[in-house]
Amino acid sequence: MKKLIVITHPELLPHEPQLLTTALDAGIDYLHIRKPLATTVQIAELLLSLPQQYLSRIVLHDAHVLAQDYAIGGLHLNSRYPEAPHWWRGGVSRSCHSFEEIQQYKEGCNYLLLSPIYDSLSKVGYIANFTHEELIAASHNGIIDDSVIAMGGITKENLLPALAYGFGGVAILGCVWCNPSRKHIITTIKNIKSQLQCYNL
Repeated sequence: MKKLIVITHPELLPHEPQLLTTALDAGIDYLHIRKPLATTVQIAELLLSLPQQYLSRIVLHDAHVLAQDYAIGGLHLNSRYPEAPHWWRGGVSRSCHSFEEIQQYKEGCNYLLLSPIYDSLSKVGYIANFTHEELIAASHNGIIDDSVIAMGGITKENLLPALAYGFGGVAILGCVWCNPSRKHIITTIKNIKSQLQCYNL
């Protein structure tokens, strides 16, 4: 099954618990909470404000210590948190920006986010890091497979071409939070999920 992951806006948003709940209600597979400037207390408050039945679909990019108190689904590794705590026994994912990193970290992770596949919608100047030919070669060589998730500039218009490289799903950020409203979130996720159905039949 191809995964659909939503990454939170990096800043705390007005009415964010309701917006995140809307995304979870819409049927995404995982919600990655990425708040690099938020305090541990603020992230804990966000977790408390979400329906508890969704905690198993939450992945933390920051404040990993909170995983001791909340039954979250996973921890995400990055430059700020390069290793999971020694006590963690749950799911692990990681950000990667090269094929070499994918090969290095694939064995120890449930899945990896490879970015940017296309020009970022949320980061100015953050342009696609791979050519079409490089992505095809990585797919043929088994570097890109179901454990690698495409991220960076993903929209409903380029979703199917991205999946054609063999990715195990997509992670979206900019196309969701460009308009942080319940209506936009529902429409965006519905459109992307309808295209994922082609691969999930």
